[in-house]
Amino acid sequence: MLLNEKIIFLTGASSGIGYNCALAYAQEGAHIALISNNIKEIDSVLMVLGNKRHIGIYCDVSNEDDVKLSLEKTIQHYGKLDAIHNNAGIVTPSKPLHETSIEEWQMLMDINLKSIYLTTKYGFKALQETKGTILNTSSLAAQIGQQDHAAYSATKGGINALTKSMALDYAQYGIRVNAVCPAWVLTPAVQQWMLNQPNSVDAQTYLKNIHPLGYCPEGDVVADACVFLLSEKSKFITGCTLPVSGGAELGYRHLLD
Repeated sequence: MLLNEKIIFLTGASSGIGYNCALAYAQEGAHIALISNNIKEIDSVLMVLGNKRHIGIYCDVSNEDDVKLSLEKTIQHYGKLDAIHNNAGIVTPSKPLHETSIEEWQMLMDINLKSIYLTTKYGFKALQETKGTILNTSSLAAQIGQQDHAAYSATKGGINALTKSMALDYAQYGIRVNAVCPAWVLTPAVQQWMLNQPNSVDAQTYLKNIHPLGYCPEGDVVADACVFLLSEKSKFITGCTLPVSGGAELGYRHLLD
C-alpha cells in the first residue's frame, strides 16, 4: 500500500476529483480527514469508505477559523499529519474578466488561493514534524489559459506559482510541494455542463477531441497521479506541476473527418 497509515487532510473531499482521491487514498491504506462544506456529501463518502479509519469535518476553506479548527481536530484525532491535499475549488463564473463582478472575483480568490495559504499556515508545524507533503489541485488552464474563464485561470496560475515557491521555501524542512493540472474531467459539474449545452452530443465530442488520448476521463486518472505524488515513490519530486491531461497541452491537431 503506497500510503499505508498516512494521515491526509483532503479538502473538497466529498465530490468530483476529491471524491475519487478519497477512494484511492483509502485503498492505498491512508487515513483521511474528509474536508467539505457539504455535510450530507461527507456522510455519504464516509458510508462508502467506512468511518473507523476516516473522519469528516465541515469546513469553509476560505474561512480562517474553520481551517484552523479543522486542522486542529485532524491532528488531535490522529496525532500527526502527513499530507495536505488542497483540492477544494470553484470554477464559476464562466465569463470574460470585464464582466466578472468584484464579489465573483473575490470568491474565486478566497476559495481557490487563500485556502492554500490558510491550510499551510495552520498545518506547517505538523508537516514539519513528519517531513510531509503538500499537494495542490491546479488546472491545465493555468498553463494555456481558457476562454471566458479569466478569473478562474488566474487563480490556477497562482496555484502553480505558489507550488513552485512553496517547494523552494519548504525543501529545507523535507516538505515536498507539488500540483496536478487536469484538463477536462467527467466530474458531476462537467456532466451537468454537457447537459446544459444546446447539443450534448457535440459537447461530448468536444471533450473527447481535446484530449489526444481520445477520451475525457473520470476523476480516477487524477487520483492515481495524486497517490503517486503523495507517496514515497515520488520522494525526489518537488515543485512539479504535473499535467494529467491526456496530452491536451501539446498543440494543434487535425480533427476533421
